[in-house]
Amino acid sequence: MPKAINSFLKFYGFVPLTFILLLFFFQPLLRAQEDEVYVPETDPLVLQKLEAWQDLKFGLLMHWGPYSQWGIVESWSICPEDEGWCRRSLEDYYAYLKKYEDLKKTFNPVKFDPAVWAKAAREAGMRYVVFTTKHHDGFCMFDSKYTDYKITDPECPFHTNPRANITKEIFEAFRKEGFWVGAYFSKPDWHSPYYWWPNFPPRDRNVNYDPEAYPERWEKFVEYTHNQILELMTDYGRVDILWLDGGWVSKKSKEEIQKYYERRLRETKSGYLKSQVINQDIRMDELVAKCRQKQPGLIVVDRAVPGKNQNYLTPENVVPDRALPYPWESCIISGGGWSYTPDAKYLSGRKAIHLLVDVVAKGGNLLLNIAPGPDGTWQQGAFDLLKEYAAWMKINSEAIYGTRPLPPYKEGKICFTRGKDGSVYLIYLADEGESLPEKICLEAFRLSPKAKITALGSAVKIKWRPAGKGFELLIPDNLRNNPPSKYAWVFRLSEAGL
Repeated sequence: MPKAINSFLKFYGFVPLTFILLLFFFQPLLRAQEDEVYVPETDPLVLQKLEAWQDLKFGLLMHWGPYSQWGIVESWSICPEDEGWCRRSLEDYYAYLKKYEDLKKTFNPVKFDPAVWAKAAREAGMRYVVFTTKHHDGFCMFDSKYTDYKITDPECPFHTNPRANITKEIFEAFRKEGFWVGAYFSKPDWHSPYYWWPNFPPRDRNVNYDPEAYPERWEKFVEYTHNQILELMTDYGRVDILWLDGGWVSKKSKEEIQKYYERRLRETKSGYLKSQVINQDIRMDELVAKCRQKQPGLIVVDRAVPGKNQNYLTPENVVPDRALPYPWESCIISGGGWSYTPDAKYLSGRKAIHLLVDVVAKGGNLLLNIAPGPDGTWQQGAFDLLKEYAAWMKINSEAIYGTRPLPPYKEGKICFTRGKDGSVYLIYLADEGESLPEKICLEAFRLSPKAKITALGSAVKIKWRPAGKGFELLIPDNLRNNPPSKYAWVFRLSEAGL
């Protein structure tokens, strides 16, 4: 297991089977993303919005669909690949696929109330939401007129509910709380006959025919994909982020395909990397131009597809071990798996706060996943976790929002961020049961003699003095005995001269 994964599991303290399998599955992709050549955007509206997005720092991701009724990994059990995350309960693939798709007929999340989620997320300090409007299985959580495999179809019992158009309800509820809105959309669609053509059995996650041999069929899939995404860009109010998944659906030359095989097969024996690589061009440049006509300044995240349509990168379930030289976001499971897991164990408050600080200090955003259950509610553990964030952010949010990384980013237990007014924040990550020390010593930089240091959430004065290559903070007893927050303590340096 790679070092980054070992560190993550050791630090964040939970290892459900689905989580481990997904980490193995995506780690080669993560390494590729971390080393990616980033192609900067040129549209001034997008650049402006991307800069504002980097100020938000903390977002909510939600994976939800009929699969939540079984408490299984989203979509992947219908993919005919011989991997752990694709295991099925029946040996007969087609019988399983029929039962899976029939989940539409019993999906009835009658307790769905997105206003409750939006309020809890806002109080926790989250500022944007990304929702799975459609995952790889092709089930639409919005009222698409291009398919009957959707939440609003008459065969789905929830279609009579006033909140049946779930995507619209979520977007509106979160906008009312001041959130930016992001639409997750899967480019592959395993339900569409234009992607998995019934004339052939599906072989893996890819299209199951050669698009170059059947160009008319592939063109229907391209049109289908464009039409559904444009529905989301047209009928669902302001959309800030188009978050596309399924990076294998992309334009590839024969030379790129050959190089991919040669490079990846040298690196790993993973079944994912040996799966067929096909040119699956859905004309992204054209699609993005259409979307930005509807939503000027739209941030597009064509995940794992290097190029100008990947406005920021998305390391998955891992925090890079260094600051990355482009906009990025770690999408992380908060408990269980990406999709609903019965009796999920959630991150502790301390580990969750440290996760946010670690990501922000390296210049990234944290997109934390919470999975709704089949009845349309979150587990209590999710609310408890968000309350931990809320208590900490109430005191310390100025060290998070609108900040940028400050080299060397971290020294020992202390992470650094810099505010736009020049203030420097020292964020001390406390060990389990640790109290504030009498002295905090740093060698990362020297301070101006005019520097002033305060503790966020406290009026107690903090003295400091030069020491060695840097300086040391002298923590008074009344602050040590009554710290303003739990898990991590923040000190603001003004007039630091850095």
